[in-house]
Amino acid sequence: MSSRKKLIAGNWKMNKTSADGMALAREIVVEVGKLNDVEVVLCPPFTALEAVAKEIDGSQVKLGAQNMHPEPNGAFTGEISAPMLRALFATHVILGHSERRAYFAETDAFINEKVIAGLKHQLRPILCVGETLAEREAGDTLKVVQTQLEGGLAGTNKDQAASLVIAYEPVWAIGTGKVATSEQAQEVHAFIRGLLAKLYTEPVAQRMRILYGGSMKPANAAELLAQRDIDGGLIGGASLEARSFVELIKIAATAQ
Repeated sequence: MSSRKKLIAGNWKMNKTSADGMALAREIVVEVGKLNDVEVVLCPPFTALEAVAKEIDGSQVKLGAQNMHPEPNGAFTGEISAPMLRALFATHVILGHSERRAYFAETDAFINEKVIAGLKHQLRPILCVGETLAEREAGDTLKVVQTQLEGGLAGTNKDQAASLVIAYEPVWAIGTGKVATSEQAQEVHAFIRGLLAKLYTEPVAQRMRILYGGSMKPANAAELLAQRDIDGGLIGGASLEARSFVELIKIAATAQ
C-alpha cells in the first residue's frame, strides 16, 4: 500500500462560464469538500478562476490553472502569469498538456521555463507527458516520455521535487474513449518513477505523485488506481459533471 495521498485533478479545458463553474464547484464541495483522504484540485478556465476560488474557499478542494506564461508580467497579450494565479489563491498549474504541445507548438524548453517559474512563485506544476498513437505504434513510448520529462524538469532539484506532480497522458487516449490498459499505464508510470529516482534519488521519487490522464472515468478508475505507481488522475471529460467527478474521488479514497 502506497503512503502517497491520491490526487484527483479536474481539467475543465475550454468549458464552463463563470456561473457554470460556480455551480459545478458548489456541487463538488457539498459532496467532498470535507474529505481529507484524497487531494482534489479543480482547474477551470481563466475566466472562472476567481468565481471557483470563492466557492471552494474554506473547503479541502484546491484551485489550479490550466496554463501560464513563464514571465511574471509584461507585453504578452492574452497571457496569464504565476503571480496573477497566486493572487487568486491558485495552488496548482497544469503545464505541458498535449493540447498545448500539439495546437500551440509548445516545446519542452518553453514548458521547462514555465515549470521553473511556477516553482519560483509557489505553484505546484502538474507536468504532462505522453506519446501519440504513431509514437506508441513505432515503439517510441518510453523514449518520448523520457525526453519530455527530462526536458520539462531540467534545472529542478530534489528540494523542489515535493512540489512537482507528473501526469502521464497517452495522447491517443485523451477524449477518444480509448484508455490504456492498467498494465500499459502501470508500465509507463513505473518507468517515470525510475527516471525521477535518477533525477532526485529513490526516496524522493517514492514520495512524488504520478497521475494518469487518459480518459479515466468511474468505469475504469478502480483498476487503474489499484496499480502500484498510479497515484491519481488528471480528469478531462468526467470532471465536467459533478456526479462522475465525485465518484472518481470516492473511488480514489478507497484505493489508498
